[in-house]
Amino acid sequence: MKLVITALLSLRRNLMRSILTTLGIVIGISAVVIMFALGEGAQREVEQQIESLGSNLLIVRASPSRSVGAKGAAGGQDKLLLADVDALKREIPEIIAAGAANSRQTQIIVGNQNWNTSVSGINADMLTASNWELAAGRPFTESEIRSSGRVALIGQTVAEELFGSPELALGATVRVNKVPLEIVGLLKGKGQDMRGSDQDDTLLIPISTANRRVLGYNSNDVNRVSRLTLSVDDARNMDYVSQEVVALLNQRHRIGANQPSPFSVMNLSQMLETRAQANQVFNSLLAGVAGVSLLVGGIGVMNIMLVSVTERTREIGLRMAVGARPRDILLQFLIESVVLCLLGALMGLALSVATLVILQALFGWSMALSPFIMMISIGATALIGIGFGFYPAYQAANLDPIEALRYE
Repeated sequence: MKLVITALLSLRRNLMRSILTTLGIVIGISAVVIMFALGEGAQREVEQQIESLGSNLLIVRASPSRSVGAKGAAGGQDKLLLADVDALKREIPEIIAAGAANSRQTQIIVGNQNWNTSVSGINADMLTASNWELAAGRPFTESEIRSSGRVALIGQTVAEELFGSPELALGATVRVNKVPLEIVGLLKGKGQDMRGSDQDDTLLIPISTANRRVLGYNSNDVNRVSRLTLSVDDARNMDYVSQEVVALLNQRHRIGANQPSPFSVMNLSQMLETRAQANQVFNSLLAGVAGVSLLVGGIGVMNIMLVSVTERTREIGLRMAVGARPRDILLQFLIESVVLCLLGALMGLALSVATLVILQALFGWSMALSPFIMMISIGATALIGIGFGFYPAYQAANLDPIEALRYE
């Protein structure tokens, strides 16, 4: 403890120089802590998005209708139908839920209140496939889906905007394109999706109601589906199921073997994993910057400790003359180096916390400050103090006492 106090007093004698010496350590530690906080926050956000979207999901879409000679003559069409949903679930046993949806941005009216939101017509499997849970009320019945029932499930955001409190929405009636719909269920909140869109800003209705009454489809499109969401039983079957889905849809829609398939299948898990990998690459770049900064900081500490040894040569000689052993001198300068680095680490942690608070307040970035990383950073800084302070301390400990006393 006495040596620590002595080290602090020595550093205080040249306070400004000590502060400037620690700048590299301050910047390096700040970069490390901020990097891990942002990286961990991004990883948690990806995990939350995966959880909110559902597990092992495939999104199936059809390209816009095209005229393709022989294909048109064969009577094929490149749009998804409700019958395709049943066929996929029946023919491919790895699919445990096949959700169908048609969506459109439209206005919802309640009394003198209105709100523009996404209105989606869905089938019974869509809630399971998309991992939608109810906070209150009930889901649609099979009878309501078959008979175009005038019922709806409301998202948290829409409920708050139209009713002030989500709980007040249950049992109320809203109007969409002049069609009255009774709110029979309140959806649990899911937050933002991978594109940053609010998933709770939605109204779900039976797909038959959407196609026949609300979305204004003509008689040729009442069985049309714009998007399929398929939930697969095992992540290892995703690629196989993707191929089977395209093959079955091509067969049902009479797409020739030499013709490009109009149906695309997206693996949401792979897209989110790709995003996570991009975040890791970014974090690696930040880690490199932080490492260089710490290296520069360590060299600065070594440089200032060498200057300190030169300036205090006579002091070292006096200490040795009154009985100080070389290892005592070595330990003294090592402790000064470590204390200098630890002070830089503490300032770096304070700077990183302040920066994270400001970033979160200004931009709403997701971040997670890890106490473990903070402790690791402090430990790494202490090692830097030992590593870069050893040579100056060794030089001091090996000074000749007589020559040191003569030094001016």
